[in-house]
Amino acid sequence: MKSIFFILFCFIFNFSNAQPDSLFLKDKKEKEIRPEWIQKNKFSVDLNEVTFVNWNAGGSNSISALLGYQFSYDYTDKYFFWKNSLVAGYGVNGQQGRETRKTTDLLDINSNFGFSPDEKSNWFYSARFNLKTQFAEGYQYPNTDNPISKFMAPGYLFFGGGMEYGRNIDELSFYLSPITLKTTFVLDDDLANAGKFGVTPAVYDTDGVLIKKGSKSRTEAGILITNSYQMEIAQNIVAKNLLTLYSDYINNFGNVDVDWKVNFDFKVNSFVRATLESHLKYDDDVKTSVPSAVAGEFDEAGAKVQWKQFLGIGFAVDF
Repeated sequence: MKSIFFILFCFIFNFSNAQPDSLFLKDKKEKEIRPEWIQKNKFSVDLNEVTFVNWNAGGSNSISALLGYQFSYDYTDKYFFWKNSLVAGYGVNGQQGRETRKTTDLLDINSNFGFSPDEKSNWFYSARFNLKTQFAEGYQYPNTDNPISKFMAPGYLFFGGGMEYGRNIDELSFYLSPITLKTTFVLDDDLANAGKFGVTPAVYDTDGVLIKKGSKSRTEAGILITNSYQMEIAQNIVAKNLLTLYSDYINNFGNVDVDWKVNFDFKVNSFVRATLESHLKYDDDVKTSVPSAVAGEFDEAGAKVQWKQFLGIGFAVDF
């Protein structure tokens, strides 16, 4: 992950699958762009349930539910656009003989402002703001006594400016910001004192008495690259891709934070749909843990690739 070649691999893979000349540059009639605000809301519910009665192969009854909400409020005219969005999701899984466990927990706020001096150009100057965190406490199950994450612990804030391609191509966007500030918040005393998520840990004396509290934030300045596209690969099947790469100039430049999400939406009708999602992440500041020699305790290990896969069937309502 510390090799800059990983950036090139991810970018080439995505861009090669999203060539604008073959996918998105379709003949379109010129239409007048009028200043307007557009608001959209989407609420979704995905369910998964398994029940066994005298099943000789064995198994445990389980039920999973995921609630999602998406909000957008966008402005466009000939030269400016301002896109604002909020994405929230929370999911749980209940299995017979086991405590209820969290499967999804996300609060993601975005604002993107752009300006182009040429109303026909697909290139424009852009400034972006992003805040991402979670709602509830997270645990390393089955240990539910010591939370490993909380609301705004961590919280990630990105703010920067650069150039973006894709203003008049809804399906494709490539964004490059040579200067982006990233602030990691850990607004919990225990997690901050432990130095979680890359913040400076607390200082203790030889007797274990706290001398200096751990830092509750860490700010970095680096380069941010994003590539997103979507395409209809078959009737009522839409694939969406979003790749984000970030590297800090000061601390280990070339050590890349990766956030890569691929989503397939299968539309049954106006309300019922299925979703298949893959989410891969890597952040050198997020360390994993392994069971300790002491029963019930864990030792810190290095950063590793994180991956989550989700398949759900449910309904969605736009309003």
